[in-house]
Amino acid sequence: MALKNLLFHLKSSETFTHLTSMRYLSRWVLLLLDITICGVSALLTLVLLRHFSSVQYDIKPIYVFTRGLALLAAELIGFWTFHTYAGVLRYSGYIDAVKLLLAQLISISLLLILHFIYLAIYHTEGFFFTPLFITAYGLISYVMLVSLRMFVKVIFDYMNISLQEQKRVVIYGIDQQAVALAKLMRTSYNSANRLVGMIDIDRNQGVKDILGNRVFQNDDKLVSRLKKHQVSAIVVPDRKTAQQHSESLSELLSSGFQLLVSSGLADMGRGLTNSERLQSMRIEDLLERPSISVNLDAVEQQLKGKIVMVTGAAGSIGSEIVRQVAAYQPLLLILLEEAETPLHELSLQIRELYPQLNFLATIADVRNKNRLEQIFRQYTPQTIYHAAAYKHVPLMEEHPNEAVLTNVGGTKNLADLAVKYKTECFVMISTDKAVNPTNIMGASKRIAEIYVQSLFLKRQADGNNEQQATTKFITTRFGNVLGSNGSVVPYFKRQIESGGPVTVTHPDIIRYFMTIPEACQLVLEAGCMGKGGEIFVFDMGKPVRILDLAQKMIRLAGYEPGKDIEIRFTGLRPGEKLYEELLGNKETTLPTDNKKIMIARVRKSDFDTVAPMIDKLLSISHEGKEFLTVKQMKKIVPEFISQNSPFQVLDE
Repeated sequence: MALKNLLFHLKSSETFTHLTSMRYLSRWVLLLLDITICGVSALLTLVLLRHFSSVQYDIKPIYVFTRGLALLAAELIGFWTFHTYAGVLRYSGYIDAVKLLLAQLISISLLLILHFIYLAIYHTEGFFFTPLFITAYGLISYVMLVSLRMFVKVIFDYMNISLQEQKRVVIYGIDQQAVALAKLMRTSYNSANRLVGMIDIDRNQGVKDILGNRVFQNDDKLVSRLKKHQVSAIVVPDRKTAQQHSESLSELLSSGFQLLVSSGLADMGRGLTNSERLQSMRIEDLLERPSISVNLDAVEQQLKGKIVMVTGAAGSIGSEIVRQVAAYQPLLLILLEEAETPLHELSLQIRELYPQLNFLATIADVRNKNRLEQIFRQYTPQTIYHAAAYKHVPLMEEHPNEAVLTNVGGTKNLADLAVKYKTECFVMISTDKAVNPTNIMGASKRIAEIYVQSLFLKRQADGNNEQQATTKFITTRFGNVLGSNGSVVPYFKRQIESGGPVTVTHPDIIRYFMTIPEACQLVLEAGCMGKGGEIFVFDMGKPVRILDLAQKMIRLAGYEPGKDIEIRFTGLRPGEKLYEELLGNKETTLPTDNKKIMIARVRKSDFDTVAPMIDKLLSISHEGKEFLTVKQMKKIVPEFISQNSPFQVLDE
């Protein structure tokens, strides 16, 4: 240990910093070194053959000079042909050894040709004494040239890796992607991570070593073996692998190992350091999410060359829908949003990502029907994705009138105008909280669903002809979206960054989660497959316990739950459910061509019955009468039973 500390001190001193400098050696200096090695090799060959061969060699100065010039010329031709001097010594490998071998073969061939031409002309000893000399020289020079590179590589590895205080890591996998990452890590210096092995996740028999790295078998003793070798972090080659093995990686995370994920081999050319290329794994990567298959042709057919409007365009869902729709080259993309600053930022982003896209950033409130009609009259959108809504459960429990005026009134305004201006397809973004709602937000979205579905059924029943084309009204429901504004993931992240505590409402509360891009992909396809009047629900995968989510996020940040970061339970919030409804229940859904999308079996409402009730609801909300508003909501949605809310008295 004392020797290692001494070497580390010397390495850090100014005297030895040139040994570990990241500056590369000039190619001309490397060429000079190679020529010098060739000269030494020639002298060594001559000395060895004089002692171990019966042939007598004439070493007059003139002979040494002329032969030396010829040898120099032949070597320069070989080196120049394969650019052996263009590499970096510390990164030398198999390719460099092959290039040197080919260069030496060319040089030896030229020397042999010169030797036999000289012999044919002067009928005396050849130019280089004997072919044995040339062959021996070629072998010795090749060994010494390769040895120089290996020596520099080993010394550099030792000075830059062995003497550093580094985190011992292993790569999760031994496939082609993992091996490529291992090669990359072996040549990444001044890194905080030191590769000490790889994990055979598929349990291939007989694999013990790859590129000099120990291969750990993925069995019951894996954790103990890793801890025995002082491994502190697991490196996953890419995010796809992380998602495919989320359960196993979660177990390793719970065992105290940090999880890192590579940004991908595509970043190799960006000049990133090892530490920059390896990032802490995100919680999204540990949620088991099977890949989504979307009918891209159908989506393109619906959107390409069309006028498309997205409401709530600058929100979490709306902005992602905008980005995905933009890729299908619509004739005009209308970004409708009330919030000025987020809309401006989205506009700058879209202009940068899609410079050829014709889009319009429009400030408008969905509650203002006159303003909406101006936009419909001027642009006549053919497809509408309605994502504008108030969504935060506790806030809407405190402001039920605002929830109704935006979520119900705003949807009604847009739906009525879509019918008036013959919009082809209207896709409403709803929520799983509309299923047997227990809060104002969920109930308001359920009423909006009822309105657009009953409106479609009413117009369909009245007759569908060219004079009265029926707008397709389609509703999509999904649960919590990871990373959306105000969602639990960024909330937990901020709490962890500030040192805690992380607040969870209840130890048993569970939720369904989906990433923003995959939710929006399914929204686009649902809009294509719908015939009108359907309420599509998405397969959200397995429910996630929020406490487990918090613990994983704390561990991913490098802390220990309960020790470094406290988890505090605060109690259920007003209107909050302990368990969300199972959206994938086969008894309440019908399958579609996409196994990730199902059609919900819901009670159908008569438009002539519910429309007056909704008008009355909006009128009461405008008057600001909260309890009367909620009472009217419960009449429209009888299954709306308030929980942990002052409006529970209305259910008695």
